[in-house]
Amino acid sequence: MSPSSKAPPEPQTPLRILMLHGYTQSGSLFYSKTRALHKALAKALPTHSIHLSYPTGPIHLDPADIPGYNGPSTEEVERDLEPAYGWWRRKDMPHPSKKEETEIVYTGIQEGLTRIAETIREEGPFDGVIGFSQGACAAGMVASLLEHGREDAFSSFTPQKEGMEREPFPPSFTVLLHPPLKFAIIYSGFIAPGTRYNGFYNPSLKTPTLHFLGALDAVVEEGRSQGLISVCESAKVVTHPGGHFLPSQRPWLDAAVGFVKECLEKTANADRDTGKDDMKGKEEKVEDMEVPF
Repeated sequence: MSPSSKAPPEPQTPLRILMLHGYTQSGSLFYSKTRALHKALAKALPTHSIHLSYPTGPIHLDPADIPGYNGPSTEEVERDLEPAYGWWRRKDMPHPSKKEETEIVYTGIQEGLTRIAETIREEGPFDGVIGFSQGACAAGMVASLLEHGREDAFSSFTPQKEGMEREPFPPSFTVLLHPPLKFAIIYSGFIAPGTRYNGFYNPSLKTPTLHFLGALDAVVEEGRSQGLISVCESAKVVTHPGGHFLPSQRPWLDAAVGFVKECLEKTANADRDTGKDDMKGKEEKVEDMEVPF
């Protein structure tokens, strides 16, 4: 090799992250809101090639579904509004055992999870997931569904009262061959309410999670976010001074990037330790063998 020639660059390790937008957003809108995070990840992880996937929820929302909209639902108004989508719709349904109470039901949730499963199958495997608001709730579900033994947890859960229903394990995830995620970052997330969705959270999530809470968030109450935090075994929490949005200032970007780096390092160290244990096991087996001499 001549002195002027350069060695070929080292191949970069792919880092694939599933990005789940909030209610009334879309994949393209979430992309525009997370460009600063993408750049921060690329700068902090120069040995990785960053691949972020932005699916759009399958539930097309009408103007009446959008919080704060009070005008008429006309075709002209719909043309003026940005396309809005969700992973499911929230409905208050009559409670099966308490006549005077209602039960929160996520209609279309299986359709939303199917869209996510399709993205995982077509664009994965993924190292982690990042979600905002409803997408953050979905991110917690996805992390749960990809953990070992979760399908058994769904099947073993029995409603405590007659008439109460439980959400089944999504068929779209049954056919997925995907390892547990290395991390999940939850922006303004919350837990799905009621025992109907108990399978997602019992047993608690083992996937490392980082939760961002807005001190002035008037959309997602802190109690709902704390509910999700309480079922995550390795949860870290960061509170920013703003409201219901994904913070893009330096301190909050550094927190997210640092968490991703930490999770990747832990996984790499665990893989190395597993390799050492495998070699040790092989050596012990050879020593324990009965030899004919």
